[in-house]
Amino acid sequence: MSADRKHELLIVTGMSGAGRSTVGNALEDLGWYVVDNLPPQMLGPIADLFTLTKNPLPRLAVVIDVRGGDFFSELTEHLNSLRTRNVNLRVLFLEAIDSTLVKRFESVRRPHPLQGNGTILDGIAEERQRLLNLRESADVILDTSDLNVHQLSNKISDGFSLEQSRKLQITVMSFGFKYGLPSDADLVADMRFLPNPFWQESLRPFTGEDQQVSDFVLAQPGAKEFVENYLAALAPVLRGYVQENKRYATIAIGCTGGKHRSVAVSRAIAAELAKLEDVAISIKHRDLGKE
Repeated sequence: MSADRKHELLIVTGMSGAGRSTVGNALEDLGWYVVDNLPPQMLGPIADLFTLTKNPLPRLAVVIDVRGGDFFSELTEHLNSLRTRNVNLRVLFLEAIDSTLVKRFESVRRPHPLQGNGTILDGIAEERQRLLNLRESADVILDTSDLNVHQLSNKISDGFSLEQSRKLQITVMSFGFKYGLPSDADLVADMRFLPNPFWQESLRPFTGEDQQVSDFVLAQPGAKEFVENYLAALAPVLRGYVQENKRYATIAIGCTGGKHRSVAVSRAIAAELAKLEDVAISIKHRDLGKE
């Protein structure tokens, strides 16, 4: 089967409670044909139906998760089979931190599908272990911990609308190392080699979004050199992502608290990447406002 660029097959999977239903609804609104809770063994036949029928479906999304029980364990095998057949396939893996998942299950008063006689956290831990290899092989990892239903739907629209799906979707994210690494980052850079505006009393109340802080950070020795060299290093990486059909990437830029240096440098990098053709840029300041 040839991979016609007009036909796209998206597998939506990941942690229970991370938003698969919301993503499925959002994809339907974008014109995708969505199949929920499909056994992995049916992926081959549905891929044939998807591409070889008289009126083939241009964009098919299949939601597969641990509700499939024993069948789910064979998902990786069937995905590998599809990739050998050159199906235009992407895997979207949804995840969230434990505390968020617990709150979501408690809010709907439903047990985790794997908790058995244990707790919700027991079910979450078991599911993370089962999904470890699948997560590592996913094309897109989306952390929904800080997203409400509307924000998640907008995120899917940004990444999977007909217009946007033809582009490489790049999220440039600033963050603070003191709050932990972003779990969905593909690339991470550390800005703690630059002087911290926090120690300048006149700049401390402001953020990297303010011109005076941005000017201060980018004027430091090595700052502009870093931005230029990092962009040059990114060029072959981004080309490789496109060649490997990886259409979504998160570039994380960190400093101590995620307020000054990482924000300023993220904005500078995003501004330059936005000049590229066939690239869609979004910017997120994960930890801005936490201090």
